[in-house]
Amino acid sequence: MLVALPRFQMLRLLGVLLPTLVAGLNARSVISSCEAIENAVSSASEVYWPLSIEYAEDIEHWASSSTDLATCSVEPGTTDDLGTILQILGSNQTPFAVKGGGHATNPGFSSTTGVQIAMSRFSEVAYDATTQTVDVGAGLIWDDVYAALEPLGVNVVGGRVSGVGVAGFSLGGGYSWLTNQYGLTVDNIIAYQLVLPNGTAIVVDSSVPDLLFALKGGYNNFGIVTRFTFKAVPQGQVWGGLITFTENELDAVNAATANFAESVTDPKAQIITTYNFLLGEPGVSQLLFYNAPTPPDGIFDEFLDIPYFTKDISTRSFVSLVQASPSNITGGTRGVFNTVSILSYDANILTAVLNETVFWGSRLSLLDTAVFISYDVEPFMTTLFSKAPASSAAYPPSRAQGLLPLNIYFAWLLPTSDETMQQSAVLSAQQLTNAAVADGQDVADASLYGNYAIAGTPVERIFGDNLDQLTATKQKYDPSNVMGLAGGWKVPV
Repeated sequence: MLVALPRFQMLRLLGVLLPTLVAGLNARSVISSCEAIENAVSSASEVYWPLSIEYAEDIEHWASSSTDLATCSVEPGTTDDLGTILQILGSNQTPFAVKGGGHATNPGFSSTTGVQIAMSRFSEVAYDATTQTVDVGAGLIWDDVYAALEPLGVNVVGGRVSGVGVAGFSLGGGYSWLTNQYGLTVDNIIAYQLVLPNGTAIVVDSSVPDLLFALKGGYNNFGIVTRFTFKAVPQGQVWGGLITFTENELDAVNAATANFAESVTDPKAQIITTYNFLLGEPGVSQLLFYNAPTPPDGIFDEFLDIPYFTKDISTRSFVSLVQASPSNITGGTRGVFNTVSILSYDANILTAVLNETVFWGSRLSLLDTAVFISYDVEPFMTTLFSKAPASSAAYPPSRAQGLLPLNIYFAWLLPTSDETMQQSAVLSAQQLTNAAVADGQDVADASLYGNYAIAGTPVERIFGDNLDQLTATKQKYDPSNVMGLAGGWKVPV
């Protein structure tokens, strides 16, 4: 006998079945895992199904191309519940993903058609004045952290633009406005609260040296981090913000950027010079930063003397400066990152970057729905890796010389352009690597920053000689490869 289901039940059934059917997964198996989680977790946690507002928020990503239709989403509220969830997923071999801030651009790295774990309920920011440390929940974005710490006069070494998640950023390395002074983000983490694949929650600190090393740049291979404990650093008002320049000023911007990169040795001073192709022409978004209310004379004068299109420079709070540069000005478009590693940003490299901006901007905006082409030039002092011991972190795999990241970012509208955009980002990175090698820089096989690297990059390029050590740690703490059911930069078992 056929039974007519109420409309809301039919919609829920359709919403549940569609993602798994489209992905070719065993729909009943994944739904069973969702139901098992729903029945097993406490009231501190919640499972959500398609067509609910909470589900939509849980699966949403900064780049729409990184949003998958999960079979269900779950918001764990305690480490015990998260341990139960991992045990169910591992036992059933159910694909899953872990989303912190949702800023990953590689599809499937923090999204899935299986079970989406959203870490939003882990949202604490707690400063301990005695130990000079800050506990930060894995579900936050950096804006939240900076805003909470501002009244306390302290800060942590975190992200530089608005909207970036704490978890993925911190598990991958972390380049900060404070890096010249204090090192990478991983150099300033002293402990993690980690839920192991077997469901056990532990604190990982110096008493667990193999896991502490692995989590500092080793991503989601060893369990799920719910809390980071950072060293606190003093923080008052800063100076800086965003200036934009039009095409006719690009030669002057190139010269100013090269001079800054080659001559400025004040660790409180940093810039990001972003070459953009938008609305049919190139331009630059120039971020300036000084970690004090007023910079010394001369450091930024060359930039400030260039005629500008817009200018938002002032003495301000740290969070205000970060929010002066939103991480997505194109609003929910599809997107891809890729990267090259640079030893120095001289005039030859900057000319090559500008040429790439114009070439790909002109080419991809005509037929392939590109709306924004961007190359982020990020000069740091060459001593940026010297703030921590050589063997202290999975990333960088070598601290023998400082590597300066360059981020390639393409944004577009339609899924039909996905393959073209991915391939173009690969070709552009290779072209810039070739330009750096021709410039005398030994970077052909240099390690790459995983938070910028495109999917398909060999993990050896990210972890280098540390890969064997990470593999041994993986075999020790996740021998059944539960975390292999999630996407990301995967260490072999």
